[in-house]
Amino acid sequence: MRLVLLILGLSSIPFSSFAQEIILKDSITQLREVVLVDSLKAKQATGIIPSRIIGAKVFQNNSPVEITTSLNQVSGVYVLSGALNTNRITIRGVGARTPYGTDKIRLYYNGIPITNGTGFSTIEAFDLEDMNSIEIIKGPKGTAFGANLGGAILLNPKEALQQATTVTNNLTVGSYGLVKNHMGFTHTDNNLALEFRYGHMNMDGYRENSRFERDGLLLNTSYRIDAKNKIAFLLNYIDYTAQIASSLSQSDFEEDPTQAAYTWKAAQGYEANKYTLAALSHSHDFNAHFSNTTSLFYTYLDHYEPRPFNILDEYTNGFGFRTRFLGDIDLGGQRAQYSIGTELYKDEYRWGTYENLYESNTNNGSLQGDALSDNKEFRSQFNVFGTLTLPFAQYFWGQLGLNINKTKYDFRDLYHTGTENTSGQRSFDAIVLPSLTLKYIFYPKQELYLNISRGFSNPSLEETLTPDGAINPEIEQESGTNYELGSQFSLDNNKLKVNVALYRMAIKNLLVAQRVGEDEYIGKNAGKTKHQGIEVDMDYSLTPAPNFRLTPFLSYSYSNHRFLDFVDGDNDYSGNPLTGVPKHRFNSGLQMLWGNGLYWNITHQYVSGIPLTDANTSYSDSYNLLHTRIGYKKELFKGFTIGVDFGINNMTASKYARSVLINAVAFGDSEPRYYYPGNDRNYYGSLLLNYKL
Repeated sequence: MRLVLLILGLSSIPFSSFAQEIILKDSITQLREVVLVDSLKAKQATGIIPSRIIGAKVFQNNSPVEITTSLNQVSGVYVLSGALNTNRITIRGVGARTPYGTDKIRLYYNGIPITNGTGFSTIEAFDLEDMNSIEIIKGPKGTAFGANLGGAILLNPKEALQQATTVTNNLTVGSYGLVKNHMGFTHTDNNLALEFRYGHMNMDGYRENSRFERDGLLLNTSYRIDAKNKIAFLLNYIDYTAQIASSLSQSDFEEDPTQAAYTWKAAQGYEANKYTLAALSHSHDFNAHFSNTTSLFYTYLDHYEPRPFNILDEYTNGFGFRTRFLGDIDLGGQRAQYSIGTELYKDEYRWGTYENLYESNTNNGSLQGDALSDNKEFRSQFNVFGTLTLPFAQYFWGQLGLNINKTKYDFRDLYHTGTENTSGQRSFDAIVLPSLTLKYIFYPKQELYLNISRGFSNPSLEETLTPDGAINPEIEQESGTNYELGSQFSLDNNKLKVNVALYRMAIKNLLVAQRVGEDEYIGKNAGKTKHQGIEVDMDYSLTPAPNFRLTPFLSYSYSNHRFLDFVDGDNDYSGNPLTGVPKHRFNSGLQMLWGNGLYWNITHQYVSGIPLTDANTSYSDSYNLLHTRIGYKKELFKGFTIGVDFGINNMTASKYARSVLINAVAFGDSEPRYYYPGNDRNYYGSLLLNYKL
């Protein structure tokens, strides 16, 4: 029994040291305060639900260009990134079958839901340099955060913590014409905390037709009215334009991975996005044991995308509120914690398509022609949730959770009239999603937990429509029950920290996106999948010499995900490995930190082959990536700090696919286009200036 517990115990504080900031000699006080605030937020948000928090220590391993590289360092999380503007986040295989983008995972920014009415999220709309930390809940354990099958990702923006005024500027330049500049201003006094940031980035890109340009503003401020009341205002605005190189066939990928897909290059395809998130929040402490936070929020996305087959013009207006009460009560010397809340999100999605006349535009790219469609959809999601955490004994807790979701779609065809009109409504039955977590702590910091939770996923917009464009009355929500056993364990005076999780989740009413055109998909419920695997994270902190810290770390994901029952037409794929998911992923690295402000980090990533078709007849090649970053930070004089760093990505110039398009269809005599090539060896360097008044 002790051996079993020890094996399960190889898990302490899932990369908990990764939740800490790298402590440089001249900033110990400030960064320790950041660690404390992050830990308190996580505890309040999730109770005893296990989650992973990554912060500056993970961010420090990678360039400040994109979030996805840091997320890929987390076991069980895999981001397929076709480009800076095309990311598909999967957690434990959920979301891997989505052709483009991220769904079946709920995203929150500073506690505000940023996932649209059908479940899609765009993490590329947020700047990594605006982030203080990212918290990841794997699977449907997050009762208060949607209980989606994939889980939830909580993005926490930077906040002004110390009572001071600071001005910061970080300039990064690198390969492929990269120029990124990020400016920040913070001010904090007894009542006011103000954070304002502006970032600009442009990059020509590794491939043809892949230029990217983005501007972003972040305003995050709060004001304490009195001892019991605080108000906060958040504004995040992103404006970016990204050319689209699209995917390549195997022959084109092997011959020249820098080329763009022929038709996308000819059309000079791109997407232009303007995204706004605004939120007003009020927090009130009724007493020391009961509080409430209520937020009102508004989101707006204006998207324009010329594609070879048509031009998409769309916008989404979203709004809603979220309120949550937190409290605790005394139970004979132990305090039971509870929370209850509700979240309403509604949006109006308006989209139309137009002819793309690029072939007759004299090599000048896309040209908008006549309208092909005009549609509007009203979507709403309503969640009621609650948790109760009970102390059964001094070191034994249980947490009961319940989420109830109600989703409605109202589709309106504004293009056709009469019998051709395909307008319709779909209201899904309310779905009840319970969760149970048990947690036992072996003195002093060894933990064992068990979770059983039910989750769901809504069909995407394309999956709700028939081939004729009408609402599909037969489509159902995916649902599944997650079973998870894990442990957190630390040894050697808390220097070695390891996390292990074993999970199994069966999903029924599997949503399958069936391709019926070059970029046209319809959905159907086609069977069941089984998601099971093992996740291991560990790191070890060494001080082999005075003022020198050495931290090796690793994470491993074993994903044995399969179709249990999947029949598509005349094809029976039951028993096949799940499409789009690598079976093995391994991340490792070494962080070195000297007390004089010098640091050097090396990271390695291995990804096994990915099945590209449901029949498993084609696989992508496995690959290894090696990155390094070295930097130095020092206070030159009181209040003024300078930092420089230099990094190399893909040091060995590996040729690999950083994303794949599963079940790609060949049109005419062409090959199916499965592959999004990854960048070759590339370099970057940064200059940081920070002044504290």
